[in-house]
Amino acid sequence: MVFYRSVSLLSKLRNRAVQQGSLSNSVRWLQVQASSDLDIRSHLKELIPEQQERLKKIKSEYGKVQLGNITVDMVLGGMRGMTGLLWETSLLDPDEGIRFRGLSIPECQKVLPAVKPGGEPLPEGLLWLLLTGKVPSKEQVDALSSELRSRATIPDHVYKAIDALPITAHPMTQFTTGVMALQVQSEFSKAYENGIHKSKYWEPTFEDSLSLIAQVPAVAAYVYRRIYKNGEIIPANNSLDYGGNFAHMLGFESPEMQELMRLYVTIHSDHEGGNVSAHTGHLVASALSDPYLSFAAALNGLAGPLHGLANQEVLLWIKSVVNECGENISKDQLKDYVWKTLNSGKVVPGFGHGVLRKTDPRYMCQREFALKHLPEDPLFQLVSKLYDVVPPILTELGKVKNPWPNVDAHSGVLLNYYGLTEARYYTVLFGVSRAIGICSQLIWDRALGLPLERPKSVTMEWLEKHCNKSV
Repeated sequence: MVFYRSVSLLSKLRNRAVQQGSLSNSVRWLQVQASSDLDIRSHLKELIPEQQERLKKIKSEYGKVQLGNITVDMVLGGMRGMTGLLWETSLLDPDEGIRFRGLSIPECQKVLPAVKPGGEPLPEGLLWLLLTGKVPSKEQVDALSSELRSRATIPDHVYKAIDALPITAHPMTQFTTGVMALQVQSEFSKAYENGIHKSKYWEPTFEDSLSLIAQVPAVAAYVYRRIYKNGEIIPANNSLDYGGNFAHMLGFESPEMQELMRLYVTIHSDHEGGNVSAHTGHLVASALSDPYLSFAAALNGLAGPLHGLANQEVLLWIKSVVNECGENISKDQLKDYVWKTLNSGKVVPGFGHGVLRKTDPRYMCQREFALKHLPEDPLFQLVSKLYDVVPPILTELGKVKNPWPNVDAHSGVLLNYYGLTEARYYTVLFGVSRAIGICSQLIWDRALGLPLERPKSVTMEWLEKHCNKSV
């Protein structure tokens, strides 16, 4: 282990000597146990052997236990309802919604440290929870905030890579390009080339993951300022926390907007492993691709209209309602507009979910934020009317299992209220948030030695023959 750390240090000094912050990164790698109670890496180092033994026991005692039957509908229907992944950081219940290491969103809001009493949870606190399964103290969260700040320096070549794209390129294209450009600093890639033992894979993966989480807000803010604010970049404010500093670099100094960003990043961070972005990150990482390559792939999945791009579509659709019918639209008029949308072959964005069968708790906590901070906002009032109008109509159609609003139905209205009106950018915010969940699980993927993912596929001919034999 000492030899590996020395190799890592020399590699950093040789390959990144010109980058500010390289030496401090190397020192951090060496001084792992400086303050064990506040050092999240030390906590992980203690937890990993226990969880490795737990996994071995599950495999040896329950390896042949069946988890359910696979039907043709599951194969043809996007594998919905098929249990096939291990994802430790969160679990999605169809009725209760997401639980982060066993804690619901309201519970996280109560127990995770905040900037002020009664405030929104700090994303750093959720990161600690996802990695360790333990609720951190405020001191531990502050230490993790400091750790992330020390890793947040962005090499110049990242900005140059983004600048090589047309300014008209979609914000997600520019953001993913920036993440790919960060990959040249990957500690895992260097360690693998140097022959690191597989039992130590989690260590450089941890380094890459924390650095990636630390750096994506600055990359995302650069994309925003480049496209929408004439390239006028705002430096980081090292006195602020993760969410607050992200809002600051975007150009928003309102304490309420900073609170919203803390809430936004926290609730969008993780949603178990089966969604497109999380599954993509896990799949690519199973090939031992480093966290930068894996997360960039996840972002490309998130950019799809049926996944993260939906939050962009919601606000655009709501604004189309206002443009055509006015802000004071009645519920009867709103019903007509919803039917008009559905009859044109389109969906009402922000409603329904692949797993959930009740209102998304992420929607509800955003609604509570709006009731507290912007109860008279016309767009919020329109969203409230949609909550009453849309589910009965979707239920009447009989084609959806979940007619209730999801997280995307509300986030755009909140962002718009505080001045972040550029809907095309919203998925980038989602991407910054999702780094916390995907990277947390990726560290555990490496620590637990999870294998290359390789499910079996079949053809329609195979299905026909197999099913005819079964009749």
